[in-house]
Amino acid sequence: MGEFEVHRVRFFGLVPAGVRCLACHPRGSRLALARTDGAVEVYNFAANYFQEKVIPGHEARSVESLCWAAGDRLFGAGLGGDITEYDLSGLSAARGLDGGGGPIWSMVANSTGTQLAIGCEDGSVKIFQVVPGGIQFERNLDRRKGRVLCLSWHPSDTHIVAGSIDFFRVIDVTSGQTVQRVMVNHHVEKAKRECVVWAIALLSSGTVVSADSFGRVQFWDWEQGTLAESHTVSTSAVLSLAVSQKEDSMIVGTSTGATYHLQLLPVRLGGLEKRWVRTKPFQFHSHDVRAVAHSPTALISGGLDAQLVIRPLMEKVQKKSYDAALRKFTFPHRRLVSCARKARLLLFQFSQYLELWRLGSTEETGKDGEVLPLCRMPEHLVQLKSKGPEHIYCSSISPCGTWLGYSTASRFQLYRVRCDGDSISLRKV
Repeated sequence: MGEFEVHRVRFFGLVPAGVRCLACHPRGSRLALARTDGAVEVYNFAANYFQEKVIPGHEARSVESLCWAAGDRLFGAGLGGDITEYDLSGLSAARGLDGGGGPIWSMVANSTGTQLAIGCEDGSVKIFQVVPGGIQFERNLDRRKGRVLCLSWHPSDTHIVAGSIDFFRVIDVTSGQTVQRVMVNHHVEKAKRECVVWAIALLSSGTVVSADSFGRVQFWDWEQGTLAESHTVSTSAVLSLAVSQKEDSMIVGTSTGATYHLQLLPVRLGGLEKRWVRTKPFQFHSHDVRAVAHSPTALISGGLDAQLVIRPLMEKVQKKSYDAALRKFTFPHRRLVSCARKARLLLFQFSQYLELWRLGSTEETGKDGEVLPLCRMPEHLVQLKSKGPEHIYCSSISPCGTWLGYSTASRFQLYRVRCDGDSISLRKV
């Protein structure tokens, strides 16, 4: 085997973007993921969760919520107040529509994928119709004071539950009126701090499941407005919640990085009475778990530590193969570093700028495994900033080190690199 030198590069200061929200395809075939920098990624379940699409971020576009509708159409909404449909073939934001209620905190599609409901900063819940070529506003539902942080449709599409600060309410979709308003902390004596309902789900049985900032997962009878069950799963806030299609299992994520699995199990073996039981806690994240999803065979969680964790449900996996393995996606799947071997240059890609570095060099020789001292340290040559709000999608430098290029979703830039001794200059082509 020939001799070679390995240069350890420890000066690439990449800070990965955290996971903000997740959306499982209704047929369980794909997973959409949005990050805090506005980038959207699509993973293919059938191909071992391969990352098949990446839509680069945008400075003016934040994504607070994602949902699939009308088959394979993907929609996103955020604090900019727009509802955006993504072009999954062109990998760009195809079209957008102003929600008309200020920043959008939540968005969900009904069971048939024909309607979108959004929860806005001004306390309104709005219904949009999904039509060929876009969406169109349909009507406003009952508006109340307080931002709408989370939404959930009833499987029959007759009611919507909306979670806010200190309360949630159930809205009749046909009449547009609030039919029940429940205070989530009314039974807490002298509650001095507000209780934020971060996530909510409306089950087919009529049970409302709420996750709040007090670390509780609560089950409510919304018709009576009474509390049926309460589970304090954490000493910190519960930020996210997802229920399985059969409504017998759910996953919640907390601000401590822990995720908890709850299952609907019989009280007695063979009995008909069932209760929700916390069965499995997992600590895979180091920061807030802002997004969770429940596929037919796995629990999926995404945190602000930028990790996407997929834990299979062993009782649902038929073959003990790769599908039964715990998977963690901890680094970008795209190439962010390119090398000019002849010129000993490295190009690092960030969201809105590029960095060009010259590798260090040594004149020493040594034995296998020895660390050689550098006679010339790595040198930061230039930082090239991208103009405009679009994030850089890809970049490269030629092997000779004289050409440098990058592209965003709408434009391509090419530069000529000239190195004269210790000085460097870039000229746009």
